[in-house]
Amino acid sequence: MPTDDIKQVVLRFNREFLEKNNVEVLKELVADSFVNHTAAPGVAKDVSGLIHFIGMLHKGFPGLRIEIHDMIAEGDLVATRKTFHATHTGEIMGHAPTGKKVTFNVMDFVRVKDGQYIEHWGRNDVMQVIQQL
Repeated sequence: MPTDDIKQVVLRFNREFLEKNNVEVLKELVADSFVNHTAAPGVAKDVSGLIHFIGMLHKGFPGLRIEIHDMIAEGDLVATRKTFHATHTGEIMGHAPTGKKVTFNVMDFVRVKDGQYIEHWGRNDVMQVIQQL
């Protein structure tokens, strides 16, 4: 796939799944063989882990919005540097809603094949932010 097409897959994943928590889009955008190499301890490394983690975020931060600062593609890899913006209006990991506005910093790499995510590596500060609520 051309790099512009691969970047569109990643953009769509961010907008439709990460921001809107549209789980149905995963059937189209994530391969059955998908592996998240940097899933949090205790979270499945397959698509079920994605659904669990993003569902948890949306429970605590239902208005989640993603700002993509950089997106670079080479070959079948796409790297993004982004910020998640949210307000803590729901319970998350034992933390009652505080109304605090928070930001999570995220950098990740995604390998795309035939229009689908097949691998993911990432770093973020989501857990540190949640622990500070």
